[in-house]
Amino acid sequence: MVNVVLFEPEIPQNCGNIMRTCVAAGCALHIIGPTGFDLDNPKFRRATTNHITWADYKLYDSFDDFATHNEGEYFFMTRYGKVPPSDIDFASFAKTGNDIYLIFGKESTGVPYDILKVHLDRCFRIPMAGECRSLNLSNAAAIVIYEVMRQLGYPGLSMTEVQKGEDFLESYDIRK
Repeated sequence: MVNVVLFEPEIPQNCGNIMRTCVAAGCALHIIGPTGFDLDNPKFRRATTNHITWADYKLYDSFDDFATHNEGEYFFMTRYGKVPPSDIDFASFAKTGNDIYLIFGKESTGVPYDILKVHLDRCFRIPMAGECRSLNLSNAAAIVIYEVMRQLGYPGLSMTEVQKGEDFLESYDIRK
């Protein structure tokens, strides 16, 4: 299973968007507190577009609390990473049967350096222009989540339009 971990998220809209992406990709979401907002915050609820109803998410008091309850393969997104996520063979890790955890830090400071230092071989970055310090957290999470899902063959995800039907465009009458 692919899991997304948010370390002390600060912006409700980012966390809500990531929750929505997790629902779309079939990932579990782990939120390590403290958060910079209340999960009952209307901005957070709005950003999830009610996907919170279907979200598989858990809350933790600290990184140690999270690590105690979750064994698997940890990967950390950081601007200090030296490889892009496309260079990590997530499929080989999935074959071991261990869960994959994609860990994203808080918007202002990222994952604490003392945690990253222990996992240097599991740090990655999204390539970008040198003038740019970072991408928006929810955009970065979506890029990485879908890179992992691509490598795994999009397990459990629909490759056709479900709500309006697979052949909706073919049967759409443009004269309407």
